[in-house]
Amino acid sequence: MLDHVLAPAQWMGYLAFVFGVGCFLQRDDRRFKAFMAAECLCYMLHFALLGEATAVASSGLSLARSLVAMRTHSPWAAAGFIAAGLALGGALAGSALAWLPIASSCIGTAALFLLRGLRMRVLMLIGTLVWVANNVLGGSIGGTLLELVVAATNGFTIWRLARARPGPARRVA
Repeated sequence: MLDHVLAPAQWMGYLAFVFGVGCFLQRDDRRFKAFMAAECLCYMLHFALLGEATAVASSGLSLARSLVAMRTHSPWAAAGFIAAGLALGGALAGSALAWLPIASSCIGTAALFLLRGLRMRVLMLIGTLVWVANNVLGGSIGGTLLELVVAATNGFTIWRLARARPGPARRVA
């Protein structure tokens, strides 16, 4: 058991977790996307070491999405990544439950490319809650705990951003 917990694959997962929490602590959009890219790269390595090809492919798509989103806010890029995610889901999803991560990915893609600041993080929170539902329904205790930590961290950053807004403009919408 201890060998599994300390295996190189697990260390990459732990590092991805650190980058994921760090990502949602960022108030600067560019740093947010850079941390997300680092998280995705660690997850790619984590899943490659675990031999999970579909998770590697999904993480690779998310890595590319994060890197491209650092350079552009193009709705065409968003549409391309959403189409790629839907195609990946169509090829790999074997049940209705398997579409929840695809939905979350599409929500995250729309957030990264089409929104900024507070609104981007609110939509990312919705995507995270979809992941929570996926993990609860799929029986993933660790995944549920991870996504709840990410949701709480993002909620804290949303609160900080909302508080930093001047006067009556503190609304999220």
